Amino acid sequence: MTTPRPLITTRFDAHSTADDVVSGVDLTGVRAVVTGASSGIGVETARSLARAGAEVTLAVRDIAAGTRTAQDITETTGNHTVHVQALDLLDRSSIAEFVDHWTGPLHLLINNAGVFLSKLHRTPEGWEHQFVVNHLGHFALSLGLHEALAAGARERGEARIVVVSSTAHMNSPVVFDDIHFERRAYDPQASYAQSKTASSLFAVEATRRWAADGIVANTVNPGGVSTGLQRDFTPEQKDYLAAAEAAGAFAYKTVQQGAATTLIAAVAPEFAHSGGHYLDDGREAYTVADDAELFEHSHGVKQWALDPDTATTLWAVSLDLIRQP
Repeated sequence: MTTPRPLITTRFDAHSTADDVVSGVDLTGVRAVVTGASSGIGVETARSLARAGAEVTLAVRDIAAGTRTAQDITETTGNHTVHVQALDLLDRSSIAEFVDHWTGPLHLLINNAGVFLSKLHRTPEGWEHQFVVNHLGHFALSLGLHEALAAGARERGEARIVVVSSTAHMNSPVVFDDIHFERRAYDPQASYAQSKTASSLFAVEATRRWAADGIVANTVNPGGVSTGLQRDFTPEQKDYLAAAEAAGAFAYKTVQQGAATTLIAAVAPEFAHSGGHYLDDGREAYTVADDAELFEHSHGVKQWALDPDTATTLWAVSLDLIRQP
């Protein structure tokens, strides 16, 4: 019988902040991209990277909001290498333009942007909106930046991708038979959940494929953080979160605390050259059965979000989708 591998731990916990994680860390010379960096957790992720000396590109849909954020980060950190570049994860041409515009090595790619929509929206291709923003757009962006990441790994010994997921992944696997809700009734929570499961599976397969290039990917659960993401939550989901909080399944964090696990995956030495993990509250999460109740395991990761065969299938399906004319 094989002995289970010990889970990776750090000195940080649920109360740690992103600034705690980068305290004493020198990221001079490190180039980072943070998607969705004009609001919420993305702002504090970018701020802490900049505070540690990294050159940070805010990849955002709203250039005006991104510019205001960049100015604020520069003023609060003294770092003048904070840039803004347009990126719309719903638009394959926007992703291609971002990739074409990028020059030189890339050391950190933080796939942070995310949406929750209570009503069904489709892209011009007919794809379901949440799956595209939360997974497929980031998948295309990561593929497009692979050579830059490989160059970053050759320069500094490694490059890391961090993908932001959610405890919500426990509510649904990726439903390959109907990813885009063409035949089943649209359920916003199920849609969001499968997109966050996909985020984790991407990290598993990206690490398998790219570790030899010096690139690893890890998934993080930021925990309960009140951000703009919740503005479109349904009454049922708000009630669900209230019940989860009352049951002790989670406690709300500040935005700086919510960004902490992202920074751990990005810079902590414990995750150097080690990918395919799901992190929660500053450490690698324990794995729970797919039929486990969410309230009982709010800090774990379901098996379906780490399964290597499912990850390989998702990669192939995602490739087929983004290669469609």
